[in-house]
Amino acid sequence: MADFVLDGQTALVVGGATGIGRAAAEALIAIGAAVFIASRSAAGGEKAAGEIGATYLPMDVTDSASVDAALDALASRAGRLDVAVNSAGTGLNKAAEETEDDEFARVVDVNFGGVFRCCRAEGRLMLPQGSGSIINIASMSARIVNNPQKQAIYNASKAAVVHYTRSLAAEWSGRGIRVNTVSPGYTETAMTARGRANPERLASWKAMTPLGRVAKPAEMAGAIVYLASLASSFTTGADIVIDGGYTLW
Repeated sequence: MADFVLDGQTALVVGGATGIGRAAAEALIAIGAAVFIASRSAAGGEKAAGEIGATYLPMDVTDSASVDAALDALASRAGRLDVAVNSAGTGLNKAAEETEDDEFARVVDVNFGGVFRCCRAEGRLMLPQGSGSIINIASMSARIVNNPQKQAIYNASKAAVVHYTRSLAAEWSGRGIRVNTVSPGYTETAMTARGRANPERLASWKAMTPLGRVAKPAEMAGAIVYLASLASSFTTGADIVIDGGYTLW
């Protein structure tokens, strides 16, 4: 069990103020890491950081300068980066033929572009160290087409995250960096709030999930802890799907 301990290590959780990101930050703190959480919302980020014992960094994942500034600030304070969890994301439930250019650009820029910018900046800190673990939060939607809601652009953006992660895992494998994804199913987060508030849609989601419910954000934390720690030292390029069995059917 000592392999799960992160004493003396520094972790960054992008999107760490809420939802799965916050659950990840809390779990990493619990196993000894010094955690920085990055969020576009200063009020939300500072509040969450104060509540869980983390350090807040301002970051807009759609802005390269903002991402780079946040990683520079982390480096100046901590000196190194051992673990990064990239959890920022946005959704869109809209028919493909009705999706506007700006909607497409927003979803892709946050979900995939944000992962690209964060991984690039994180890699620039980790690669000279010759060690580090990056965990990108994707989605079961990278593998399946959700029903009944229409969300082709969201699905495609998450598929891009999974394959980009696999590509980075291969590219950086000889340089000490492991890169993996965690792909949640339906989870109790702000992104799914509107769907969960619709009784018919929620019933459909539960009926299509073998375990018959949606997940709690904390149910993603175990996989994140595993991938962050030495317990997963031979794991890279993996996509851990935590979906209550949804993708079985």
